[in-house]
Amino acid sequence: MQKHEKKAFLKFFITYFISVAILILAVGYVYFSQMRDTYLKSEEFSLIEYARHIKMGGSLVNYKAGYRHLFKKLPNEHIDIRNFTVSPTEFSKYIPMNRNLDYLVVYKDKKYFLNKLWYLKQNILLIQLLLLLVFALISYKLAKNALKPLEESLVKLDKFAKDLIHDLNTPVTSIKLNMSILKKIPELQKNNAFSRVQASVQNISELHENLIILLEEETFQMQEINVCEIIHEVVETQKSIYKEIKFIEECTSFTVKINSSAMKQILQNIISNACKYNSQKGFVKIYIQDNSIYIEDSGHGIIEVEKIFERLYSAEHSSGIGLDIVKRLADAMNMTIDVKTSTKGSIFILKFSR
Repeated sequence: MQKHEKKAFLKFFITYFISVAILILAVGYVYFSQMRDTYLKSEEFSLIEYARHIKMGGSLVNYKAGYRHLFKKLPNEHIDIRNFTVSPTEFSKYIPMNRNLDYLVVYKDKKYFLNKLWYLKQNILLIQLLLLLVFALISYKLAKNALKPLEESLVKLDKFAKDLIHDLNTPVTSIKLNMSILKKIPELQKNNAFSRVQASVQNISELHENLIILLEEETFQMQEINVCEIIHEVVETQKSIYKEIKFIEECTSFTVKINSSAMKQILQNIISNACKYNSQKGFVKIYIQDNSIYIEDSGHGIIEVEKIFERLYSAEHSSGIGLDIVKRLADAMNMTIDVKTSTKGSIFILKFSR
């Protein structure tokens, strides 16, 4: 299961399971509340029954320990016959005896009631746990079944994309080869139309390379690599394209766990943008600091820097889909990217997890 499929699966599973879990917990709470009220009513009836035995002079031998009583005379006070008091340790109820305002007060220890509540809670929690396990399994099955058509569609789309990119290899290679031959013709060196075609071919080539790497996103092989060697390789390639740009490399040895092809594509996209949108005769500086790669340029800054990693976003100093691919490849390798910008240039900071 690929990363986007896992996300969709988890969203469906969590949404369904949490909905059912909330319902189960709510029903359990309502049932507990109702049973607690029933138990309280039962305790009140037991006090009334106990008082009835006393008033009738009956034997109390059969009553469990925990009951007690006393007689009170309250000459200036009437007590509602519906009274029932719950204290932290016991229950009590006043029972009128005669017209002289004599009352029989009966008490019952609360520990028996608390034991019943404890067993009730245990049973409810056990049933809820079993129900949650059952519905977790149901949620899993439903999520898998719901994603099955999506998985089949993605497999077809992935196969189509791979076939398309593979078929583009030949024409792209042919175009690049012929452009390198045409570049040697002196008459074309200062031709504006040829320069525009050359730039377009470079863009097509970069997009083709981006798509090839992107299709491998889910199957990256990570290994310890000296990233300075990749930086040097990318810089040498960009030097041949942007001869007016000054490149500064301050990196000799910096080993991190990455996928070399993806890292190369990230650096190529960022450094290529730094060259494209640089000032005339500007510079691009790449250096290592605090377990991070810094790529600094002398351009005019980036407008709406918070949007540059959005797919198809484009502005005067943005590369559209290129930085979206950079972000996706970085996420796949657990890297983070910070961007600092001003009117004097921009700095891309690639941070590696330790």
